[in-house]
Amino acid sequence: MFQEILAYVTLGIAVVFLVKKFFFKKKKSDKNCGEDCDCH
Repeated sequence: MFQEILAYVTLGIAVVFLVKKFFFKKKKSDKNCGEDCDCH
């Protein structure tokens, strides 16, 4: 039971981290930078 909870928590954190990373990258290239943003 405890291992199951730990696994789900870890998976949740990983998913949130990846989604945040993806969305922040997308927002930055849309709002702040021009077409040169892909090289960062």
